[in-house]
Amino acid sequence: MVVDPPSVPASCRGRLTERARWHWRPADGGDPAAYAEEFLADHGLHLADLSRPARRHHPHDICGAALYLSAAAGAVLAGGAPGAPNPADLPEVAVVVYGHTDTTTPGHPGPPPPFRPDAWTESWSPRQHADAVTAIRHAIGRGEVYQVNLVGHARATYTGDPLPALARLGRLPGARYGGVLTGPGWAIGCASPETLIEVRDGTLTTRPIKGTRPATTAGRADLLASAKERAEHIMIVDLERNDLARVARTGSVRVDDLFAVRRWCDLWQAESTIRADVADGLGLADLLRAVCPGGSVTGAPKLAALDHIAALEPVGRGAGMGALGWVGPGHLDLGLTIRTAAVDGNAVHVWAGGGITWDSDPAAEVAEAAAKTTPVRAALT
Repeated sequence: MVVDPPSVPASCRGRLTERARWHWRPADGGDPAAYAEEFLADHGLHLADLSRPARRHHPHDICGAALYLSAAAGAVLAGGAPGAPNPADLPEVAVVVYGHTDTTTPGHPGPPPPFRPDAWTESWSPRQHADAVTAIRHAIGRGEVYQVNLVGHARATYTGDPLPALARLGRLPGARYGGVLTGPGWAIGCASPETLIEVRDGTLTTRPIKGTRPATTAGRADLLASAKERAEHIMIVDLERNDLARVARTGSVRVDDLFAVRRWCDLWQAESTIRADVADGLGLADLLRAVCPGGSVTGAPKLAALDHIAALEPVGRGAGMGALGWVGPGHLDLGLTIRTAAVDGNAVHVWAGGGITWDSDPAAEVAEAAAKTTPVRAALT
């Protein structure tokens, strides 16, 4: 299996070996956040109080763990509707504990068979996508929600070895959370630029991204001047401030950077940075319940948005719009799994979407989703 999950400490890349793993699917029942915290503690990663100084990272001990939660698992943690079934055959939660090794893993005796995806099959047509945008605008008009993120899915059967293609995806420019997580019969490749939650030195950080334009001079100027994009963005910043306030020291939530325009591949994106001090006694499970699923891919209010998502999206979000990253001594860093692909034994899957507000134009929203998924599909092919 490939050992290259996102957010691994740079000094440990290329020298990790799997020690233990745990998966969760909805049929297993129970609280996946609590189970994940317990599993990590059983393997030497104690995360029941993230405000405490962590033990030092020892070169011959457990290094850390990759942590993945799907959007559906996040909805379960939030008490919301989980949505349509996962179109890919992979778990909804995976925790993989790693130690260090100085032994190079032997490669295949020859080059892997080339990866060739067949034609993409969309989960909905542009017309159906546009109709869903209109339905959300009507819900906003009725006062049910302020904003909802709608996501589409596409799948393609394939031949060959998908892992080099997923690794290529993870190397896209601007992929803050670039990497690959593998399991028995499945793999996830991530090129996400968005921080869902980072915990370091007693500080919580989230960096929501909302607002997209082509990476041209005109596109940047248009994004900065767009009242619609700024209003949509600030709505999500307020939602994320509220999420952090649930697990932060009272009065410590602050916005350090608002509506900063940054580049990912051929797109400009607006990003803000929100920070807070970790509350005493905050554990991993409570943190995940507070921030999952990410507000920038759900909407506001979060639970009402999840109801509309479940009613309108024909296919589950699977590995898209979830969380993937690294948990280690003194370091927790999870990216939001936008710009992400998943592979099972039958097909490769991608997801893309955008936030819908009262001012959204259905045709423009369809075009924006296509612009986001184009670099992902290009990297895979």
